[in-house]
Amino acid sequence: MKYIKTIPVLLLLLVLGVGSFAQTSVKPKESEKAKKIKELISNRNYQFQAQTVFPMSGRTRQIAGEGYDVTVSRDTVNSYLPYFGRAYAAPIDPSKGGIQFISKDFEYTESPGKKGGWDITIKPKDVRDVQQFFLSVSEDGYASLQVTSTNRQAISFNGIIAEKRSRKKK
Repeated sequence: MKYIKTIPVLLLLLVLGVGSFAQTSVKPKESEKAKKIKELISNRNYQFQAQTVFPMSGRTRQIAGEGYDVTVSRDTVNSYLPYFGRAYAAPIDPSKGGIQFISKDFEYTESPGKKGGWDITIKPKDVRDVQQFFLSVSEDGYASLQVTSTNRQAISFNGIIAEKRSRKKK
């Protein structure tokens, strides 16, 4: 009879012990990821990989796995993003739909975010249609990108920050 009363107590201690062990083993991985993201941002050598698009008008769309991204390096910003929404002027080259450009002349401002992470503003000077990219990055690599354009409605994207990778040929 004594042993039956001690079994629930032993089980409770076992569960608490395993739970605390599981929590301590996850934290180092999170800090490694945060270090990697911090390194990518500080070196200005990263890629924003878009997963969801939020147009001002129309429906939200999942675009993960389709290769839409913005690649940032010290001397270049390369944007390959889709566009859904209202355009106020037709593009000069109809084959260049979406938000596609390579900029070598741009302003880059980085500041600490409110809850950790970073707020990054990119203003291309050699691109007519895009006024500004505002990128908000969390410490664990999740990001939100707002694009302000001259001839189009604003559009937003959610995605992740990752190491640069090469773009697949289509």
